[in-house]
Amino acid sequence: MTRRTRTFIVLTVALVTATVASASVYRAVRRIPVREVEVAHEFVVLAARPLGIGTQITAADVRLVGWPSSSPLAGGFKTIKDVVGRGLVTAVSANEPLIESKLAPREAGAGLSPAIPPGMRAISVKVNEVIGVAGFAVPGARVDVVATVRHPGDAVTRVLVANVQVLTAGTRYDQEKARDAKPIPSTVVTLMVTPEQAERIALASTEGQVTLMLRNPLDVDEPATPGARLARLVDDTASAVPRPLPALGTKPEPKPAKAITPPPQPRPSVQPPVYSVEAIRAGKRSIETVK
Repeated sequence: MTRRTRTFIVLTVALVTATVASASVYRAVRRIPVREVEVAHEFVVLAARPLGIGTQITAADVRLVGWPSSSPLAGGFKTIKDVVGRGLVTAVSANEPLIESKLAPREAGAGLSPAIPPGMRAISVKVNEVIGVAGFAVPGARVDVVATVRHPGDAVTRVLVANVQVLTAGTRYDQEKARDAKPIPSTVVTLMVTPEQAERIALASTEGQVTLMLRNPLDVDEPATPGARLARLVDDTASAVPRPLPALGTKPEPKPAKAITPPPQPRPSVQPPVYSVEAIRAGKRSIETVK
């Protein structure tokens, strides 16, 4: 067999093998069931950009996207006009669907007021870089409010309100500028509290200084601390048993004046008696005194 004949036989076998393999693959592919892709034929409203709490929605803030009809979005909106003019009661991120629970009623308007649950109140606390936990007291965070009140000759610090939610950080002007991703130092922090807690925070802000402590949102335990006093802080010999803390804003009861005992009068000195003695020495007579 010549070299040319051997080459021809090899090419023929390779061609037949490739044809059989291709046919087998083609038949296997034909047996795979056809996967039908569902075409969305309904739309939902999504946020076109991040929106903060209290924002009044405009047509430029939202957009329509297709949504599978087999998985309808509960509480969603199908037209933009259904959400325009309503306020947000919670912050949303970009491309997040808008549902009924995230929007305030149309007659409630926009702003922070519709976001406050019944029975709760919003109170703003003036802060700086230290009091505001270095800018980490952001909306949604949980904080403890610590009050420091000074009394004549003493000062007391204790946890006033625990585990309260931060509604907003900064003024409305600061929040508008924060949309440009520029860091803005906050001057106020708005907290969501009960009316009783609001009274205590307002009194502490007037009579002393308020500081915020950032806490883990999963930590719901109430802090059980007796508070700190300046007298015990600087004097290690002071009693370790804490005295009851006076109510904030009240003056401490005056201590009863100690009775002043007059100093003892000095006793009059007793002079020893003086005696006169007549003495005669060498024929001379003289009078001498003896004590």
